[in-house]
Amino acid sequence: MPGQSDEQQILKLFEEGDRALIATDLAALSRIFADDYIQYDETGKASTKQDVLNNLESGAIRYISMVSTGRKIHLLSRDAAIVHGSEEDDVEQAGQRFPVRYIYMDAVVKRKGKWQIVASQLAKPDEIQ
Repeated sequence: MPGQSDEQQILKLFEEGDRALIATDLAALSRIFADDYIQYDETGKASTKQDVLNNLESGAIRYISMVSTGRKIHLLSRDAAIVHGSEEDDVEQAGQRFPVRYIYMDAVVKRKGKWQIVASQLAKPDEIQ
């Protein structure tokens, strides 16, 4: 992405990630999430990249819509950043459709000239003291 700042590249990565989750685009998500990606959900349960992709592929979870707000990018170095914000999703799980609100913090790194998400921590705003 020559000519784009690191912040612009990271913002584009996250926008592509949102679209890929809604479309269940596993190829795009495989590029966006690093091979060593780990996600901690609001209960503290850890999921690997493969776990996330398997849940999407099997239909265990489906993202109907996503609205990200308040996304902030903090560059830590030329190849590391923290991204945090909030999102409101409509998801389908076990035949039930429901809204979910999260705040999140993601770690992103630049490897071989491309930004990837390496870790995510999700939390529900209502559970935060």
